[in-house]
Parts: sequence; C-alpha cells; structure tokens
Amino acid sequence: MTLQPAPFFDDLAGGPQGGAAWWLTASDGVKLRVGYWPCDNARGTLLLFPGRTEYIEKYGRTAAELAERGYAMVAIDWRGQGLADRLIDDVRVGHVVRFTDYQRDVAAVMEWAAEMDLPRPWHVLGHSMGGAIGLRAVMEGLPVQSCAFTGPMWGIYMSALLKPFGWVLPRVANLVGMGNRLPPSTRYESYVLSNPFEGNMLTTDAEMFRMMQHQLESHPELALGGPSMIWLREALEECKSLARQPSPDLPCITFIGADESIIDTAAAHDRMRRWPRGELDVVPGAQHEVLMETPETRARVFDRLDALFSGQIGNGSSKHCA
Repeated sequence: MTLQPAPFFDDLAGGPQGGAAWWLTASDGVKLRVGYWPCDNARGTLLLFPGRTEYIEKYGRTAAELAERGYAMVAIDWRGQGLADRLIDDVRVGHVVRFTDYQRDVAAVMEWAAEMDLPRPWHVLGHSMGGAIGLRAVMEGLPVQSCAFTGPMWGIYMSALLKPFGWVLPRVANLVGMGNRLPPSTRYESYVLSNPFEGNMLTTDAEMFRMMQHQLESHPELALGGPSMIWLREALEECKSLARQPSPDLPCITFIGADESIIDTAAAHDRMRRWPRGELDVVPGAQHEVLMETPETRARVFDRLDALFSGQIGNGSSKHCA
C-alpha cells in the first residue's frame, strides 16, 4: 500500500503530538481519509468510528485522553463526509448508496492498520452512526479485543408526527427521483453552526460546543448538513437488519446519555440486554456526545473505557444499568 499524506488540521484538533493523516482508497475507488495519533509505549490502539457529519479532528481531545491512559488512536473520515469523497453533487447532503458500503471503508482502514503495524491489541469505539458501522464490523469478525459504543445508532428516533412516514417517504422519494433530497425537519447547514449552545442536543459543555463550532468555522469544507432520503432508507434498513442478529462474543460497554434525544434509546437497551459480555452505562446529565461532555463526565467515561480495554469489564456476567 502506497501511503499519501492528507491534510490534517493539527492546530484545531488538540490531540497529542505526532498526529497525522493519510489518504486511503476503498475497494470501489472512493477516497477516504484516516488519522492517527501515536502514543509512546502504547498498550494498544483504539479504532474510533465517528458519527454522521463528523471528521477526524473532532476527536483530537479524545485521542489526548486516551494517550494519557496509554493508548494510540485512529479515526476516519467516512465516505460522504469530512475530507473524504462526497458522493453527490450537493456536498452539503450526507449520502451513501448502500449502508454496507461503509464496511468497504472499514476494510480499507484495517488493511492500513495492519500495514502500519499499529500497537496491539486493537479495540473499537463507534459513536452514533459509527455505532451501527462498528456493530456490523464486529459481527463480521473485526479483529479487536473489545468494543465500545457511545450513543449508538441502532435505531433512529423519529417524532410521532414523522414516524408514520419514516419508512415510506424515503422509498417514494427515490422512486420519483428525489432520493438525494433532505428528509423533512433536516437542514443543509451543519447542526452546530445553525443552532446555539442553549437547547442543543449534543452536549451540556459550552466549551466543547464552541470547539466544534470553531473547527467548522475555520474549515467549512469539513461541514455537513442533513442526510439524503436514500441515506435514511439505508440506515433504517441497516438498523432493522442488525436488530435481528445476536451480539458478538466480545467484552463491550455502551454509553448513552440520560438526556439522549437523537437515537432510539430503546434499541440500545434491547441490544445490551442481549449482550452476554456487555454493560450498558446510562450517563447522568449527559446528552448525545458523552465524549464531548463536561470534564467530570469525560473522565468517568474514559476511565471506564480504560477498564474495558484492560480486561476489567466484560469477563463476567452482563450488567444492564437502567
């Protein structure tokens, strides 16, 4: 594999020293971007699977927290977001042809990680949409020692008004040539740039919210708005497919904020009840992004992740915290 350096906005990321990014190419020719933060004498490597609209630099501070605990970290720009290839002409709209295409991106990252001989053992953490991608990957044999999820998209929350149309509308839209259009109630603008901190659904920490705004103000090419109708159709089908399958035989911890309002929390509860070596941690006072929450919440979450990676979680009976 010939590695080509990719742009990396280290000054905005706030990660540990030595971070860098490279271009990768998926098996279908889509260009991706992968980022890596090393750690001296690393005890392993975390594969961070971001959510929809996200990008590598957003997780620089996560990499710093992990480096303090002895772990290197990888993050990826999925197809259709960040600096990876955007898949339709309107680059403001998040799009994928088939949800399982994201597994092509996973495969490209894993080939790169093996060639780079990243410190082992490997662990995976999937946030939001990355939680669905990560769950599929571990179900299909991703070579990791443990897995973690934050606000995983194992079900998509829809309002009572939208729910009757949620399954039908994306199919009809595609049939009439509107599959690349936005679903109702979504916008072309990035969420953090079009909403104030007050009343936001992501975090209770004003400084972290401002960090996200500053990153996109400084590099608007990283920004992404709502998903396409086709993305919504594919995501709903993937959630339905994943729900029918048994949980992998891996140690796992899943975090959801007690004030989560973006994902379908019932799906997370259901999955973790069926995960023999898994724990569900409902984080008091937190919203969707527990990795971007207050310092106290972040410390608690990262300490529990360290316990998982160290083998202290998931080696006995499952624990489901309501």
